[in-house]
Amino acid sequence: MNIGMVCFPTYGGSGVVATELGIALANKGHKVHFMSYSQPFRLNLFSENLFYHEFNVNDYPLFDYQPYESVLASKIVDVAIYEQLDILHVHYAIPHASVAYMAQQILKSKKINLPYVTTLHGTDITLVGRDPAFEPVIRFSLNHSNAITSVSESLKKDTLKTFKIDNKITVIPNFINIKEYNLVRDESIKRKYAPNGEKLLVHISNFRKVKRVKDLIHIFNKVKNKFAAKLILVGDGPEKPSIELLCRQLNITHDVIFLGKIADPKEILSVSDLFLLPSETESFGLSALEAMAMKVPVISTNGGGLPEVNIDGKTGFLSDLGNVDEMAKQAIKLLSDQKLLNQFRENAFNQAKKFDIDKILPQYEKLYKQIIKKEQVSV
Repeated sequence: MNIGMVCFPTYGGSGVVATELGIALANKGHKVHFMSYSQPFRLNLFSENLFYHEFNVNDYPLFDYQPYESVLASKIVDVAIYEQLDILHVHYAIPHASVAYMAQQILKSKKINLPYVTTLHGTDITLVGRDPAFEPVIRFSLNHSNAITSVSESLKKDTLKTFKIDNKITVIPNFINIKEYNLVRDESIKRKYAPNGEKLLVHISNFRKVKRVKDLIHIFNKVKNKFAAKLILVGDGPEKPSIELLCRQLNITHDVIFLGKIADPKEILSVSDLFLLPSETESFGLSALEAMAMKVPVISTNGGGLPEVNIDGKTGFLSDLGNVDEMAKQAIKLLSDQKLLNQFRENAFNQAKKFDIDKILPQYEKLYKQIIKKEQVSV
């Protein structure tokens, strides 16, 4: 198949999933054409089946805001015509689903039929999508998608509750390539961050309010009162200044390590003892899955799709939003019992294997083929 792939190129989960999916499809022999305003940060592998089509959104004195959607639609039309795309897969409903519909209609005027799949990733529905200003456009473009997928059952339910969607939504969960997570735990790396044998806790996110990173700091502070511990924060975002201030107020600055954005955090995860994710909600919890694939148990909230990934009392623990005391208590419980921690490590890895790309990729391939076949019959 000749597949067009549209995603945001940034560090969010939607970009990661889109990129890894495209790479996996290319490895299976499909030709995958990425379209974005900059190269997706994980799209750094050479492959004869991978192509990247960049488009530029120029500043014009007339516009207060750059015409991103129009330029992207034009790029989709151009790539579809000259690369003879069979199908288009857009990640994140806003604005990519409506852009895909626009491109589809332009192509129809040229007697070209390009079906598109929209994958919902989370905040495009649960946060941004709740803005009434977006509702008519989102509902229209989703109802006109040739297929819709969501990354969890929870997100599917949220979408159906928020919008009047007549279209079917197929759940295809996020995934990891389990073979890439077979790293040996290198104690010399851990000593760089925990030189005195401290417990090592880690969190990865884009530091937005929805991630509740202040809760994370309070959880860590309670754990630190019980054990010598270090906290590694991977990522960056608008909440970072307030997090730094809170660390100073609690006098734990020297025990909290900010590493910034890291494209591939596997090495850090491989030496971690626990992964903390106190988010307000997660449509799926890809960072938790990546931690589990490295045999790191997860302490998280129970919102959104997290219970579909992190199994309470087996791969980690789930708590209600804002219950810092309970999350700290569960973390201390695991860190106090090495035998229990080791069991949770193995459980986490076994759960992660259920989301291996080899199990998920065929679901996308099957969906693509069904849509292409259906469209060919209808022409």
